[in-house]
Amino acid sequence: MNDGKGMQDPGAPGPQSSHQSPEDGDGPAAGSGEPTLDRGVQGRIGSHLRAMYDEMMQQPIPDRFLDLLASLERSDAKAPDGSPTEE
Repeated sequence: MNDGKGMQDPGAPGPQSSHQSPEDGDGPAAGSGEPTLDRGVQGRIGSHLRAMYDEMMQQPIPDRFLDLLASLERSDAKAPDGSPTEE
C-alpha cells in the first residue's frame, strides 16, 4: 500500500533492482530475492547523504529549540525532592 508520500508499506514487496539479478551470483543477496544496488550507486547515495548532513549541521539551532532546552534545564534544576535528576 502506498500512502502517497513516496513511502511503501513495510509489508509490501519492494521493487527489484535491474542492476543485478539473483542469477548473477554476486554478493550476499544473490538468490535471496532481495533488491541490490551496485557499489557505484551505493557510493553516490552515500556522498549525497553526507553532503546533505554536512549542510544541515551548518544551520543554526532554531530559537524555539534553544528555549525548550533552557526550559528543560530549569525544570531539572528544580527537582521536587531537591535531588538532581538522573541522566
